[in-house]
Amino acid sequence: MAEDEIKEEPTENEPETEQTPEEETPVQQETVTQEPAQEELLLPRDTLLSAGIHIGTRIKTLDMEPFIYRVRPDGLFVLDVKKTDDRIRVAAKFLARFEPAKVAVAAARLYAQEPIKKFCEVTGATPIIGRFIPGQLSNPLYTKRIEPEVIVVSDPRADGQAVKEASNVGIPIVALCSTDNEFAGVDLVIPTNNKGRRALAVVFWLMARQILRERGELAADKDPTFTIEDFEAKVTREEEEEG
Repeated sequence: MAEDEIKEEPTENEPETEQTPEEETPVQQETVTQEPAQEELLLPRDTLLSAGIHIGTRIKTLDMEPFIYRVRPDGLFVLDVKKTDDRIRVAAKFLARFEPAKVAVAAARLYAQEPIKKFCEVTGATPIIGRFIPGQLSNPLYTKRIEPEVIVVSDPRADGQAVKEASNVGIPIVALCSTDNEFAGVDLVIPTNNKGRRALAVVFWLMARQILRERGELAADKDPTFTIEDFEAKVTREEEEEG
């Protein structure tokens, strides 16, 4: 009797011992699977969304279709934030290759002018603010002609003259494009809200930070001393109406 009892004890315990790892393993696998799925964006998603960088227009071009995430009930097309993030990284890596002063940045739109001024101040790029003077890139007789090796435009439609001249003389063009933009003449597109005050500040702040990181002037895990607020346009109602 004693031997039978001794032999039966392991029989009752073994299934419990075997079941414990079987029940725990799926839980561990699910945890490991979910962790890497978390997005690694340049800024928290909530920060990007609150700035409205994903908000497009009620017009969608075929060129911009690959960057559009969905359309809202009110008819506004919404951009894919992850694709915007990816393109900011690519653009920063590309622009960091050039001598700072050989990077020109054009802004005809009022809300883009302050972000671009600050961007050029901290990165050493050359600003082209306000109306683009015809011949500024292409006319060798123009006394204020500049010869950049790459140009960034805040809106390829508003900065159309800059895009046209840069394209004609073979200067690469990086453009911030919303859902209503076309890519004619543009070499690298950054899909984003290119009309909103806060959105433009966030995008140019991120580009500036990433360029400094790519150059090795800022540690990869550090933020610069300048803030997004430093990049945000501060205009009066009268200036806004004039713009």
